Order: sequence, then structure tokens, then C-alpha cells
Amino acid sequence: MIEFRTVTKQFPDGTVAVDALDLVIPARQTTVLVGSSGSGKTTILRMINRMVDKTSGDIEIDGEDIYSLNPVKLRRSIGYVMQNSGLLPHRKVVDNVATVPMLNGVKKADAREAALTLLDTVGLDRQLAERYPSQLSGGQQQRVGVARGLAADPNILLMDEPFGAVDPIVRAELQQELVRIQRELGKTIVFVTHDIDEAFLLGDQVVLLEKGGRIAQAGTPADILSKPASDFVATFIGADRGRRALRVEVVNGRSVVVDEDGRPTGVLQS
Repeated sequence: MIEFRTVTKQFPDGTVAVDALDLVIPARQTTVLVGSSGSGKTTILRMINRMVDKTSGDIEIDGEDIYSLNPVKLRRSIGYVMQNSGLLPHRKVVDNVATVPMLNGVKKADAREAALTLLDTVGLDRQLAERYPSQLSGGQQQRVGVARGLAADPNILLMDEPFGAVDPIVRAELQQELVRIQRELGKTIVFVTHDIDEAFLLGDQVVLLEKGGRIAQAGTPADILSKPASDFVATFIGADRGRRALRVEVVNGRSVVVDEDGRPTGVLQS
């Protein structure tokens, strides 16, 4: 479990990115931080592994103050996946994945063998192991990024808009892969996005943020959809535009889900 207690982050120019945040992130679930630019979601994420230091307040992981830990050791114990994969261009795929375990003292041969297994986990062909990142598609690079994030077998995986730079079809595939991986591995995932549909798809807990890292509403997707806490939340999730007001019509003998304007959005399965 990750807990923020009255955490504030103020940058040297006076900007308050996060203002007195209180938040509990449950273990072995996916918590999605969602909001527009300036809502502090990435700052909150990066405070967990001390890539950004808090100004005040307390942050604990499983009851332990993260500021009592060596920051380098802390970062190596937490998986991190960023938007553009962040792969080392001069290293082959297998060596990119093996990097953190080797830094943690794992022998190169063992780290590379474990990396091959992780390629299986994220749905990549092992034949790609000896290629360089520039020889992969954007979606393949992001899968390698996820594999690298999992390489040290961390309890916590931080994901900062990891699917934002790929096309919609690949993004949908990567989202489903993450759902599968989480079902199999049960990590504590903290995921940042500006896309509310992605948040609802992936999140066990969704934390909708306003400017300054203030929580507008936190809960399950069903909680937020069924009872938006404010006009801001209703607008953000599209409830005020009928975007979420769906109904069922029978077309050609099948139950078709349509929106408020009658546009088909899906088919009900029996």
C-alpha cells in the first residue's frame, strides 16, 4: 500500500503542483491518476520513487517512510514505464530489459535469460531480443518498456502515460495486454493518463484530479459513473453531454447499445 498524507509539492518558481494531497493506493490493484495538464498527476507519480521530492507531508510504502530509504535503491525496486519507452538506443532489446537486474547484482547470463521470459510475458517474440530499439515499431518498443519495468520483479509499477504515443489500434492492444498482465501478476500499479476512457478501462481505483493535484473524486469507475461528485467531474467524464447515457435498441434481432443521439456504441453479448 502507498499512502500520501497531506503531501504538497511547490516548485522553486512558486508553482504549487500538488496541494495537501491525502491518498491511499491499495496493494495489488491498479490505481489510475487522470486529469488535464497541470493537474499534478505526473508529479504525484514521480514522488513515489523520489524522482520528484515532496515539499512537505509524508509518503509511505507499506508503512515505511520512503525518505528513510536510499533513493537509488528505492528507484531500482520500483518499476517505471514512460511514454516513449525510454529504451537505451545502443543496447539490444534483451539487454535493455536486463539492465536493472544487472545493476542489482544479478549475473548477466541469468538477467538475460529472465529477460527472454519477460518478452513472453508482454507478448513479444523472442526473435526480437537481439534487435535494437530503432528496429522495432512503437508498440513493440512500449512492450519492451513494460518488460523492463517488470524486470526486477517489483511490487510497484509506475506507468506515466505509457500508451500515449502510439496509434489507437496499438493503444487498445497494449491496454488489453496490461489488463492480462495485471490479472496474472497482481502488481500495485499506478497509471497516469489524461484519457478518462483509458482510466475506466484499466483502473480498479480512479483518482480524478483538478489543477494543483486536488482530488475531485476517487473511487471505482462504477462509483464515478453512477454519481459524479461535482459538475467538474460530470463534465470531465462526459456525463453532462449524454456521452455516458446509453440505452439498448433491437436492430436486426440483436441488442445494440446506442448513445443519447442514437449512435451505435456496441453490441450486448448474451
